[in-house]
Amino acid sequence: MRIILATLVIAVLAGYLFGGRLSKLATLRIRWPATAIVALALQGIPVAGRTWPLVLLFVSLGLLLVFVIANLRMRATGFPLIAIGILLNFTVIAVNQGMPVTREALAASHQTDTLESLIHDGGAKHHLAASGDRLLFLADVMPIAPLRQAVSVGDVFTYLGVIWLVVAAMLGRATLATSVIDIPPSLVAPGR
Repeated sequence: MRIILATLVIAVLAGYLFGGRLSKLATLRIRWPATAIVALALQGIPVAGRTWPLVLLFVSLGLLLVFVIANLRMRATGFPLIAIGILLNFTVIAVNQGMPVTREALAASHQTDTLESLIHDGGAKHHLAASGDRLLFLADVMPIAPLRQAVSVGDVFTYLGVIWLVVAAMLGRATLATSVIDIPPSLVAPGR
């Protein structure tokens, strides 16, 4: 949650830095926002065991991908980056039956309590990276010490996409594309 809040604060500050206005966020026309809300809520449901938390995570990532695909037609937004991030995270989670997180990333981000919990109890959505895990370069291997968080390459793509979306919206540049090919207005209305 801390990293999401930090991402939104950075996005709004960047939007102001580039001359945007927060009030323009209200003009952003995102399709199927309830899908994203449900998807994120599924990740927060406390479920016991190892199977159901992973199932909910897969369903959540699938719904997030549907939401992003529904909004890919928006011009000048970060939805393509968000899609890449979700696909990268989905891939590493699928091949490892959960997101591996390295001891080094947990230690460097001052998450000793999480490290101890994963050592003693294991994990469902996250687990301590082991020699049998694959695609570890896509796992939670990047520590962000001030936020006490370890993130993946997919997370970085996703957060950059969210920042781009907010900044574009604050600048009034996030619009729905009307066609696959953008035609400049000067070609549509000759004589200008």
